[in-house]
Amino acid sequence: MMMPSIFGENLFDDFMDDFSFPTLPDVDKELYGKHAKNLMKTDVKETDDVYQVAVDLPGFKKDEIKIKLENGTLTINAAKGLDKDEKDKEGKYVRRERYAGSMSRSFYVGEHVTAEQVHPKYENGILTFEIPKNKEPIEEKEKFIAIEG
Repeated sequence: MMMPSIFGENLFDDFMDDFSFPTLPDVDKELYGKHAKNLMKTDVKETDDVYQVAVDLPGFKKDEIKIKLENGTLTINAAKGLDKDEKDKEGKYVRRERYAGSMSRSFYVGEHVTAEQVHPKYENGILTFEIPKNKEPIEEKEKFIAIEG
């Protein structure tokens, strides 16, 4: 609940303590489930002639990411650290909080987009590419796309 504040203090702090409100469910967990932290967070920006896409993939190497265009759907797959017996030079891990596993995300980009029009670039943990806004449909078969960077 948003409350007005002055100088970092809520105006209704003391007043609202007298009332009991039902607790709301954790909306993030309801929407995305327990794997919300593994979701590829994506920004899509529209310009006059293209859609600019930026996908957060921190900790992945370029060769761990695959992009495929098939029947107008662009699919991004990323997988890392699937071998559980991995040890550090100095011993075994006591705690691991960084993501290890595979994830996938698909975007319908339209039948007009070809693999040659998508130029993905992976830099500093962010995969970026542009999707043109063509209107003319072109028949395209399944094809993997190389990532620059």
